Amino acid sequence: MIDSGSTVRTTTGLVRGSAENGLAVFRGIPFAAPLPGDLRFAAPQPAEPWDGVRPATSWGPPPPQSQIFGPPSNPVTGDEWLTVNVWSPRVELGAGLPVMVWIYGGAYAFGHASDPATDGARLAREGDVVLVTFNYRVGVEGFGSLQGAPANRGLLDQVAALEWVRENIAAFGGDPARVTVFGESAGAGSIAALLAMPRAAGLFGRAITQSVPGTFFSVPLADDIMATIAKRLGREPSVDGLSGVSAAELVGASDALSGAMLPYADRWGAVAHTSVPFSPVVDGEVLPRTPYDALADGTGREVELIAGHNRDEYRLMLAITGRLGNVTDSDATAALELLGPDGFREAYPDASAERLFELVHSDWLFRMPSHRLAEAQVAGGGRAYSYELVWPSSGLGACHGVDVPLVFGNLQQEHTAFLLGSESPADIERVSQHFRTAWTTFAHTGDPGWPQYDETHRLVASIGTDLTITPYAEEQSRRLWANYDFAPLPLLG
Repeated sequence: MIDSGSTVRTTTGLVRGSAENGLAVFRGIPFAAPLPGDLRFAAPQPAEPWDGVRPATSWGPPPPQSQIFGPPSNPVTGDEWLTVNVWSPRVELGAGLPVMVWIYGGAYAFGHASDPATDGARLAREGDVVLVTFNYRVGVEGFGSLQGAPANRGLLDQVAALEWVRENIAAFGGDPARVTVFGESAGAGSIAALLAMPRAAGLFGRAITQSVPGTFFSVPLADDIMATIAKRLGREPSVDGLSGVSAAELVGASDALSGAMLPYADRWGAVAHTSVPFSPVVDGEVLPRTPYDALADGTGREVELIAGHNRDEYRLMLAITGRLGNVTDSDATAALELLGPDGFREAYPDASAERLFELVHSDWLFRMPSHRLAEAQVAGGGRAYSYELVWPSSGLGACHGVDVPLVFGNLQQEHTAFLLGSESPADIERVSQHFRTAWTTFAHTGDPGWPQYDETHRLVASIGTDLTITPYAEEQSRRLWANYDFAPLPLLG
Protein backbone atom coordinates (compact mmCIF):
# COMPACT_ATOMS: atom_id res chain seq x y z
CA MET A 1 0.00 0.00 0.00
CA ILE A 2 0.96 3.64 -0.52
CA ASP A 3 0.75 5.63 2.70
CA SER A 4 0.14 9.36 3.01
CA GLY A 5 3.70 10.09 1.95
CA SER A 6 6.35 7.43 1.45
CA THR A 7 9.90 8.06 2.67
CA VAL A 8 12.76 6.50 0.71
CA ARG A 9 16.48 6.45 1.40
CA THR A 10 18.57 7.38 -1.63
CA THR A 11 22.35 7.41 -1.87
CA THR A 12 22.36 11.11 -0.96
CA GLY A 13 19.66 11.19 1.71
CA LEU A 14 16.05 10.58 2.66
CA VAL A 15 13.24 11.88 0.44
CA ARG A 16 9.57 12.02 1.16
CA GLY A 17 7.04 11.96 -1.66
CA SER A 18 3.27 12.13 -1.79
CA ALA A 19 0.48 9.59 -2.22
CA GLU A 20 -1.51 10.27 -5.38
CA ASN A 21 -4.28 7.95 -6.56
CA GLY A 22 -2.59 4.73 -5.54
CA LEU A 23 0.92 5.78 -6.47
CA ALA A 24 3.87 7.12 -4.54
CA VAL A 25 5.11 10.17 -6.41
CA PHE A 26 8.47 11.87 -5.89
CA ARG A 27 9.38 15.10 -7.67
CA GLY A 28 12.52 17.20 -7.88
CA ILE A 29 15.11 14.80 -6.44
CA PRO A 30 18.63 15.98 -7.35
CA PHE A 31 20.59 13.42 -9.36
CA ALA A 32 23.54 15.78 -9.80
CA ALA A 33 24.90 18.94 -8.20
CA PRO A 34 23.59 22.44 -9.01
CA LEU A 35 25.24 24.30 -11.88
CA PRO A 36 25.92 27.86 -10.72
CA GLY A 37 27.71 30.40 -12.88
CA ASP A 38 30.14 29.00 -15.40
CA LEU A 39 29.67 25.49 -14.00
CA ARG A 40 26.62 25.36 -16.23
CA PHE A 41 29.05 24.31 -18.99
CA ALA A 42 30.77 21.60 -16.90
CA ALA A 43 30.13 17.87 -16.86
CA PRO A 44 27.53 16.86 -14.25
CA GLN A 45 28.92 16.22 -10.77
CA PRO A 46 27.45 14.03 -8.00
CA ALA A 47 24.72 15.56 -5.87
CA GLU A 48 25.70 16.63 -2.37
CA PRO A 49 24.22 14.56 0.50
CA TRP A 50 21.69 16.24 2.79
CA ASP A 51 20.62 15.76 6.39
CA GLY A 52 17.09 14.98 7.50
CA VAL A 53 14.21 14.26 5.15
CA ARG A 54 14.04 16.26 1.92
CA PRO A 55 10.51 16.97 0.62
CA ALA A 56 10.09 15.61 -2.91
CA THR A 57 6.71 17.09 -3.77
CA SER A 58 7.58 19.89 -6.23
CA TRP A 59 9.06 19.83 -9.71
CA GLY A 60 12.65 20.89 -10.05
CA PRO A 61 13.09 23.97 -12.26
CA PRO A 62 13.69 23.27 -15.95
CA PRO A 63 17.03 24.16 -17.52
CA PRO A 64 17.36 27.37 -19.57
CA GLN A 65 15.65 26.75 -22.87
CA SER A 66 14.33 28.24 -26.07
CA GLN A 67 11.41 30.62 -25.76
CA ILE A 68 10.30 30.19 -29.37
CA PHE A 69 7.08 28.52 -28.24
CA GLY A 70 6.80 30.55 -25.06
CA PRO A 71 8.05 29.99 -21.51
CA PRO A 72 7.66 26.58 -19.85
CA SER A 73 4.75 25.96 -17.50
CA ASN A 74 7.27 25.52 -14.67
CA PRO A 75 9.41 28.69 -14.41
CA VAL A 76 13.17 28.56 -14.96
CA THR A 77 14.69 29.53 -11.61
CA GLY A 78 17.95 28.93 -9.78
CA ASP A 79 20.55 26.43 -10.91
CA GLU A 80 19.31 23.09 -9.50
CA TRP A 81 18.17 21.90 -12.91
CA LEU A 82 19.27 18.27 -12.79
CA THR A 83 16.45 16.57 -10.93
CA VAL A 84 14.55 13.34 -11.32
CA ASN A 85 10.89 12.37 -10.75
CA VAL A 86 9.50 8.94 -9.87
CA TRP A 87 6.02 7.38 -9.98
CA SER A 88 5.82 3.98 -8.27
CA PRO A 89 2.93 1.58 -7.64
CA ARG A 90 4.86 -0.22 -4.87
CA VAL A 91 7.60 1.48 -2.88
CA GLU A 92 9.35 -1.48 -1.32
CA LEU A 93 12.71 -3.17 -1.67
CA GLY A 94 12.33 -6.39 -3.60
CA ALA A 95 9.20 -5.35 -5.53
CA GLY A 96 11.34 -5.63 -8.68
CA LEU A 97 9.04 -3.76 -11.05
CA PRO A 98 10.25 -2.89 -14.55
CA VAL A 99 11.54 0.66 -14.84
CA MET A 100 10.69 3.02 -17.71
CA VAL A 101 12.81 6.17 -18.06
CA TRP A 102 11.49 8.95 -20.31
CA ILE A 103 13.85 11.31 -22.17
CA TYR A 104 12.00 14.34 -23.52
CA GLY A 105 12.34 15.90 -26.93
CA GLY A 106 12.40 19.54 -28.01
CA ALA A 107 14.91 20.01 -30.85
CA TYR A 108 17.74 19.80 -28.26
CA ALA A 109 16.76 23.39 -27.39
CA PHE A 110 13.73 23.11 -25.09
CA GLY A 111 11.80 20.55 -23.07
CA HIS A 112 11.42 19.69 -19.40
CA ALA A 113 10.22 16.85 -17.20
CA SER A 114 7.33 18.84 -15.69
CA ASP A 115 5.43 18.95 -18.99
CA PRO A 116 1.82 17.91 -18.19
CA ALA A 117 1.72 15.80 -21.37
CA THR A 118 4.41 13.50 -19.93
CA ASP A 119 3.05 13.07 -16.42
CA GLY A 120 3.85 9.44 -15.63
CA ALA A 121 0.91 8.53 -13.39
CA ARG A 122 -1.32 6.70 -15.85
CA LEU A 123 1.48 4.71 -17.48
CA ALA A 124 2.91 3.68 -14.11
CA ARG A 125 -0.44 2.71 -12.63
CA GLU A 126 -1.91 0.82 -15.58
CA GLY A 127 1.37 -0.71 -16.74
CA ASP A 128 2.60 -1.70 -13.26
CA VAL A 129 5.98 -0.07 -13.86
CA VAL A 130 8.14 2.43 -12.03
CA LEU A 131 8.15 5.52 -14.24
CA VAL A 132 11.05 7.99 -14.18
CA THR A 133 11.46 11.38 -15.86
CA PHE A 134 14.29 13.89 -15.45
CA ASN A 135 15.66 17.22 -16.64
CA TYR A 136 18.78 17.49 -18.77
CA ARG A 137 20.49 20.54 -20.22
CA VAL A 138 19.44 21.75 -23.65
CA GLY A 139 20.53 24.60 -25.92
CA VAL A 140 23.97 26.12 -25.39
CA GLU A 141 24.25 24.67 -21.87
CA GLY A 142 23.59 21.13 -23.12
CA PHE A 143 24.81 20.96 -26.71
CA GLY A 144 26.74 24.12 -27.63
CA SER A 145 30.28 23.32 -28.80
CA LEU A 146 32.46 25.35 -26.43
CA GLN A 147 36.20 25.46 -26.00
CA GLY A 148 37.07 24.40 -22.47
CA ALA A 149 33.87 22.39 -21.96
CA PRO A 150 33.09 18.72 -22.63
CA ALA A 151 31.01 17.98 -25.69
CA ASN A 152 27.44 16.72 -25.46
CA ARG A 153 26.81 17.86 -21.90
CA GLY A 154 23.12 17.08 -22.30
CA LEU A 155 23.99 13.47 -23.06
CA LEU A 156 26.31 13.37 -20.05
CA ASP A 157 23.38 14.58 -17.93
CA GLN A 158 21.34 11.69 -19.25
CA VAL A 159 24.06 9.22 -18.32
CA ALA A 160 24.19 10.71 -14.81
CA ALA A 161 20.41 10.33 -14.48
CA LEU A 162 20.59 6.70 -15.59
CA GLU A 163 23.39 6.08 -13.10
CA TRP A 164 21.11 7.51 -10.40
CA VAL A 165 18.42 5.06 -11.52
CA ARG A 166 20.85 2.16 -11.33
CA GLU A 167 21.94 3.10 -7.81
CA ASN A 168 18.59 4.12 -6.33
CA ILE A 169 15.59 2.71 -8.14
CA ALA A 170 15.39 -0.52 -6.12
CA ALA A 171 14.39 1.54 -3.08
CA PHE A 172 11.42 2.85 -5.08
CA GLY A 173 10.28 -0.66 -6.04
CA GLY A 174 12.11 -0.87 -9.38
CA ASP A 175 14.47 -3.45 -10.81
CA PRO A 176 17.74 -1.80 -11.93
CA ALA A 177 18.37 -4.81 -14.19
CA ARG A 178 15.14 -4.12 -16.14
CA VAL A 179 15.41 -0.54 -17.32
CA THR A 180 13.75 0.64 -20.54
CA VAL A 181 14.58 4.10 -21.88
CA PHE A 182 12.02 5.72 -24.17
CA GLY A 183 11.86 9.09 -25.84
CA GLU A 184 10.58 11.08 -28.78
CA SER A 185 12.26 13.39 -31.30
CA ALA A 186 15.38 14.84 -29.64
CA GLY A 187 14.74 12.36 -26.81
CA ALA A 188 14.82 9.53 -29.35
CA GLY A 189 17.95 10.98 -30.95
CA SER A 190 19.51 11.10 -27.50
CA ILE A 191 18.68 7.43 -26.95
CA ALA A 192 20.19 6.57 -30.32
CA ALA A 193 23.35 8.38 -29.18
CA LEU A 194 23.30 6.59 -25.79
CA LEU A 195 23.23 3.27 -27.64
CA ALA A 196 26.54 4.25 -29.25
CA MET A 197 28.19 5.72 -26.13
CA PRO A 198 30.64 3.64 -24.06
CA ARG A 199 29.69 5.66 -20.96
CA ALA A 200 26.07 4.49 -21.23
CA ALA A 201 26.84 0.79 -21.70
CA GLY A 202 24.93 -1.40 -19.27
CA LEU A 203 22.67 1.36 -17.93
CA PHE A 204 19.59 0.06 -19.78
CA GLY A 205 18.59 -3.18 -21.45
CA ARG A 206 15.68 -2.00 -23.59
CA ALA A 207 15.08 1.14 -25.62
CA ILE A 208 12.18 2.72 -27.49
CA THR A 209 12.92 5.48 -30.01
CA GLN A 210 9.98 7.50 -31.35
CA SER A 211 10.89 9.61 -34.41
CA VAL A 212 14.69 9.78 -34.32
CA PRO A 213 16.03 12.94 -36.02
CA GLY A 214 18.99 12.14 -38.25
CA THR A 215 20.86 15.37 -37.57
CA PHE A 216 24.06 14.35 -35.82
CA PHE A 217 26.67 17.10 -36.17
CA SER A 218 30.32 16.93 -37.07
CA VAL A 219 32.70 18.87 -34.83
CA PRO A 220 33.45 21.58 -37.45
CA LEU A 221 29.75 22.21 -38.03
CA ALA A 222 28.96 22.37 -34.31
CA ASP A 223 31.93 24.71 -33.75
CA ASP A 224 30.85 27.05 -36.54
CA ILE A 225 27.25 27.26 -35.35
CA MET A 226 28.35 27.99 -31.78
CA ALA A 227 30.81 30.61 -32.99
CA THR A 228 27.95 32.32 -34.81
CA ILE A 229 25.82 32.38 -31.65
CA ALA A 230 28.71 33.73 -29.57
CA LYS A 231 29.46 36.40 -32.18
CA ARG A 232 25.93 37.76 -31.77
CA LEU A 233 26.92 38.47 -28.16
CA GLY A 234 30.33 39.87 -29.07
CA ARG A 235 32.02 36.90 -27.37
CA GLU A 236 34.30 33.99 -28.14
CA PRO A 237 32.77 30.47 -28.22
CA SER A 238 34.48 29.27 -25.07
CA VAL A 239 33.78 28.90 -21.36
CA ASP A 240 35.99 31.91 -20.65
CA GLY A 241 34.48 33.91 -23.50
CA LEU A 242 30.95 33.39 -22.26
CA SER A 243 31.83 34.01 -18.63
CA GLY A 244 29.31 36.41 -17.18
CA VAL A 245 26.81 35.98 -20.00
CA SER A 246 23.46 35.07 -18.49
CA ALA A 247 21.49 32.01 -19.49
CA ALA A 248 18.71 34.30 -20.74
CA GLU A 249 21.15 36.11 -23.05
CA LEU A 250 22.35 32.79 -24.47
CA VAL A 251 18.79 31.70 -25.07
CA GLY A 252 18.06 35.00 -26.80
CA ALA A 253 21.06 34.70 -29.11
CA SER A 254 20.26 31.07 -29.91
CA ASP A 255 16.61 31.83 -30.64
CA ALA A 256 17.59 34.74 -32.88
CA LEU A 257 19.82 32.43 -34.90
CA SER A 258 17.20 29.70 -35.01
CA GLY A 259 14.92 32.05 -36.90
CA ALA A 260 17.66 33.21 -39.28
CA MET A 261 19.68 30.17 -40.35
CA LEU A 262 18.94 30.18 -44.08
CA PRO A 263 21.67 32.73 -44.92
CA TYR A 264 24.20 30.16 -43.67
CA ALA A 265 23.05 27.41 -46.05
CA ASP A 266 26.28 27.66 -48.07
CA ARG A 267 28.22 26.71 -44.92
CA TRP A 268 25.78 24.55 -42.96
CA GLY A 269 23.94 22.83 -45.78
CA ALA A 270 20.63 21.14 -45.07
CA VAL A 271 20.61 21.90 -41.35
CA ALA A 272 20.26 25.60 -42.16
CA HIS A 273 16.75 24.79 -43.41
CA THR A 274 15.69 23.18 -40.12
CA SER A 275 15.93 26.13 -37.69
CA VAL A 276 17.58 23.68 -35.27
CA PRO A 277 21.08 24.88 -34.26
CA PHE A 278 21.78 22.04 -31.79
CA SER A 279 22.24 18.29 -32.07
CA PRO A 280 24.50 15.63 -30.57
CA VAL A 281 28.06 16.04 -31.84
CA VAL A 282 30.08 13.07 -33.05
CA ASP A 283 33.12 14.28 -31.15
CA GLY A 284 35.09 11.01 -31.05
CA GLU A 285 35.03 10.79 -27.25
CA VAL A 286 31.62 11.20 -25.61
CA LEU A 287 29.95 10.11 -28.86
CA PRO A 288 32.62 8.24 -30.80
CA ARG A 289 30.52 7.35 -33.88
CA THR A 290 27.07 7.81 -35.30
CA PRO A 291 24.49 5.43 -33.86
CA TYR A 292 24.04 3.87 -37.31
CA ASP A 293 27.70 2.88 -37.63
CA ALA A 294 27.94 1.75 -34.01
CA LEU A 295 24.80 -0.39 -34.06
CA ALA A 296 25.63 -1.95 -37.42
CA ASP A 297 28.93 -3.07 -35.87
CA GLY A 298 27.08 -4.68 -32.96
CA THR A 299 27.64 -2.07 -30.25
CA GLY A 300 24.04 -2.25 -29.03
CA ARG A 301 23.23 -5.85 -29.80
CA GLU A 302 22.49 -6.65 -26.13
CA VAL A 303 19.79 -3.96 -26.00
CA GLU A 304 16.30 -4.85 -27.21
CA LEU A 305 14.99 -2.02 -29.38
CA ILE A 306 11.71 -0.60 -30.67
CA ALA A 307 12.29 2.03 -33.37
CA GLY A 308 9.53 3.74 -35.30
CA HIS A 309 8.05 6.94 -36.63
CA ASN A 310 4.82 8.70 -37.59
CA ARG A 311 3.55 8.65 -41.15
CA ASP A 312 3.11 12.42 -41.59
CA GLU A 313 6.04 13.69 -39.52
CA TYR A 314 6.80 17.00 -41.22
CA ARG A 315 3.20 18.20 -41.40
CA LEU A 316 3.61 19.62 -37.91
CA MET A 317 6.44 21.85 -39.12
CA LEU A 318 4.36 23.01 -42.09
CA ALA A 319 1.59 23.98 -39.68
CA ILE A 320 3.90 25.76 -37.24
CA THR A 321 5.50 27.81 -40.00
CA GLY A 322 2.21 28.60 -41.75
CA ARG A 323 3.13 26.72 -44.90
CA LEU A 324 0.21 24.29 -45.08
CA GLY A 325 -1.40 25.03 -48.43
CA ASN A 326 1.39 27.46 -49.36
CA VAL A 327 4.11 25.24 -50.85
CA THR A 328 4.99 26.09 -54.45
CA ASP A 329 6.54 24.00 -57.22
CA SER A 330 9.79 25.92 -56.80
CA ASP A 331 9.74 25.15 -53.04
CA ALA A 332 9.37 21.46 -53.78
CA THR A 333 12.10 21.51 -56.45
CA ALA A 334 14.54 23.23 -54.09
CA ALA A 335 13.78 20.74 -51.29
CA LEU A 336 14.30 17.78 -53.59
CA GLU A 337 17.61 19.19 -54.84
CA LEU A 338 18.78 19.84 -51.29
CA LEU A 339 17.63 16.68 -49.54
CA GLY A 340 16.26 14.09 -51.90
CA PRO A 341 18.08 11.07 -53.27
CA ASP A 342 18.07 10.50 -57.03
CA GLY A 343 14.71 9.50 -58.45
CA PHE A 344 12.57 10.94 -55.67
CA ARG A 345 10.21 12.94 -57.89
CA GLU A 346 9.91 10.08 -60.36
CA ALA A 347 9.00 7.69 -57.54
CA TYR A 348 5.95 9.81 -56.68
CA PRO A 349 4.72 11.02 -60.09
CA ASP A 350 1.22 11.94 -58.90
CA ALA A 351 2.32 13.83 -55.77
CA SER A 352 1.56 17.53 -55.50
CA ALA A 353 4.27 20.06 -54.77
CA GLU A 354 3.23 20.21 -51.11
CA ARG A 355 3.17 16.43 -50.82
CA LEU A 356 6.67 16.13 -52.30
CA PHE A 357 7.97 18.89 -50.03
CA GLU A 358 6.45 17.28 -46.94
CA LEU A 359 7.51 13.76 -47.89
CA VAL A 360 11.17 14.50 -48.60
CA HIS A 361 11.48 16.46 -45.34
CA SER A 362 9.71 13.72 -43.38
CA ASP A 363 11.99 11.09 -44.87
CA TRP A 364 15.24 13.00 -44.39
CA LEU A 365 14.59 14.36 -40.93
CA PHE A 366 12.66 11.59 -39.14
CA ARG A 367 11.25 8.64 -41.05
CA MET A 368 14.33 7.16 -42.65
CA PRO A 369 16.68 7.89 -39.69
CA SER A 370 14.19 6.12 -37.41
CA HIS A 371 13.77 3.09 -39.64
CA ARG A 372 17.50 2.93 -40.39
CA LEU A 373 18.15 2.57 -36.66
CA ALA A 374 16.11 -0.65 -36.58
CA GLU A 375 17.93 -1.88 -39.69
CA ALA A 376 21.33 -1.10 -38.15
CA GLN A 377 20.41 -2.94 -34.96
CA VAL A 378 19.42 -6.04 -36.92
CA ALA A 379 22.53 -5.81 -39.09
CA GLY A 380 24.64 -5.78 -35.93
CA GLY A 381 23.06 -8.96 -34.60
CA GLY A 382 20.60 -7.26 -32.26
CA ARG A 383 16.88 -7.56 -31.77
CA ALA A 384 14.60 -4.82 -33.09
CA TYR A 385 10.91 -4.13 -33.53
CA SER A 386 9.55 -1.45 -35.84
CA TYR A 387 6.30 0.50 -36.03
CA GLU A 388 4.58 3.34 -37.89
CA LEU A 389 1.81 5.51 -36.45
CA VAL A 390 -0.80 6.01 -39.19
CA TRP A 391 -3.74 7.32 -37.12
CA PRO A 392 -4.95 10.67 -38.55
CA SER A 393 -5.43 12.62 -35.34
CA SER A 394 -6.78 15.84 -36.89
CA GLY A 395 -6.07 18.03 -39.86
CA LEU A 396 -2.38 17.40 -39.15
CA GLY A 397 -2.69 13.65 -39.63
CA ALA A 398 -0.14 11.36 -38.00
CA CYS A 399 2.23 14.28 -37.52
CA HIS A 400 5.38 14.68 -35.47
CA GLY A 401 4.79 14.64 -31.72
CA VAL A 402 1.23 13.32 -31.71
CA ASP A 403 2.50 10.02 -30.27
CA VAL A 404 3.64 11.62 -26.99
CA PRO A 405 0.22 12.17 -25.38
CA LEU A 406 -0.90 8.83 -26.82
CA VAL A 407 1.97 6.97 -25.14
CA PHE A 408 1.37 8.58 -21.74
CA GLY A 409 -2.42 8.52 -22.04
CA ASN A 410 -2.60 12.20 -21.12
CA LEU A 411 -5.29 13.27 -23.56
CA GLN A 412 -6.63 16.38 -21.84
CA GLN A 413 -7.50 18.99 -24.44
CA GLU A 414 -5.83 21.95 -22.74
CA HIS A 415 -2.47 20.22 -23.14
CA THR A 416 -2.87 18.48 -26.48
CA ALA A 417 -5.50 20.33 -28.53
CA PHE A 418 -3.01 21.54 -31.16
CA LEU A 419 -1.91 17.99 -31.91
CA LEU A 420 -5.11 16.05 -31.28
CA GLY A 421 -7.75 18.53 -32.40
CA SER A 422 -10.21 20.66 -30.48
CA GLU A 423 -12.51 17.70 -29.83
CA SER A 424 -11.30 14.26 -28.79
CA PRO A 425 -11.74 11.77 -31.65
CA ALA A 426 -13.93 8.82 -30.68
CA ASP A 427 -11.10 6.33 -31.18
CA ILE A 428 -8.38 8.21 -29.33
CA GLU A 429 -8.44 6.00 -26.23
CA ARG A 430 -8.16 2.90 -28.38
CA VAL A 431 -5.10 4.23 -30.21
CA SER A 432 -3.53 5.32 -26.93
CA GLN A 433 -4.17 1.88 -25.47
CA HIS A 434 -2.21 0.28 -28.31
CA PHE A 435 0.83 2.34 -27.37
CA ARG A 436 0.48 1.99 -23.61
CA THR A 437 0.03 -1.77 -23.80
CA ALA A 438 2.88 -2.33 -26.23
CA TRP A 439 5.34 -0.04 -24.43
CA THR A 440 4.71 -1.43 -20.94
CA THR A 441 4.57 -5.04 -22.18
CA PHE A 442 7.94 -4.47 -23.82
CA ALA A 443 9.28 -3.12 -20.51
CA HIS A 444 8.05 -6.27 -18.76
CA THR A 445 8.98 -8.91 -21.36
CA GLY A 446 11.09 -7.45 -24.16
CA ASP A 447 8.30 -8.23 -26.67
CA PRO A 448 5.75 -5.52 -27.64
CA GLY A 449 3.36 -8.02 -29.20
CA TRP A 450 4.41 -8.14 -32.84
CA PRO A 451 7.18 -9.90 -34.81
CA GLN A 452 10.78 -8.80 -34.74
CA TYR A 453 11.96 -6.78 -37.72
CA ASP A 454 14.13 -8.62 -40.23
CA GLU A 455 15.53 -7.86 -43.66
CA THR A 456 13.47 -10.57 -45.35
CA HIS A 457 9.89 -9.84 -44.28
CA ARG A 458 10.28 -6.27 -42.95
CA LEU A 459 7.20 -6.60 -40.75
CA VAL A 460 6.14 -3.61 -38.66
CA ALA A 461 3.22 -2.66 -36.44
CA SER A 462 0.93 -0.21 -38.22
CA ILE A 463 -0.76 1.68 -35.38
CA GLY A 464 -4.14 3.23 -36.09
CA THR A 465 -7.56 2.57 -34.66
CA ASP A 466 -6.48 -1.04 -35.02
CA LEU A 467 -2.94 -2.34 -34.63
CA THR A 468 -2.09 -4.48 -37.64
CA ILE A 469 1.08 -6.28 -38.69
CA THR A 470 2.11 -5.44 -42.25
CA PRO A 471 5.24 -5.21 -44.39
CA TYR A 472 6.79 -1.77 -43.97
CA ALA A 473 4.43 0.64 -45.74
CA GLU A 474 7.16 3.12 -46.68
CA GLU A 475 9.10 0.59 -48.76
CA GLN A 476 9.36 2.98 -51.69
CA SER A 477 11.06 5.59 -49.52
CA ARG A 478 13.21 2.92 -47.87
CA ARG A 479 14.55 1.86 -51.27
CA LEU A 480 15.20 5.44 -52.37
CA TRP A 481 17.25 6.14 -49.23
CA ALA A 482 18.91 2.72 -48.98
CA ASN A 483 22.33 4.03 -50.04
CA TYR A 484 22.12 7.35 -48.24
CA ASP A 485 24.79 7.66 -45.56
CA PHE A 486 23.39 9.31 -42.42
CA ALA A 487 26.89 10.52 -41.58
CA PRO A 488 27.66 13.46 -39.27
CA LEU A 489 26.51 16.63 -41.03
CA PRO A 490 29.58 18.48 -42.34
CA LEU A 491 30.68 22.09 -42.44
CA LEU A 492 30.72 23.12 -46.10
CA GLY A 493 33.09 25.46 -47.89
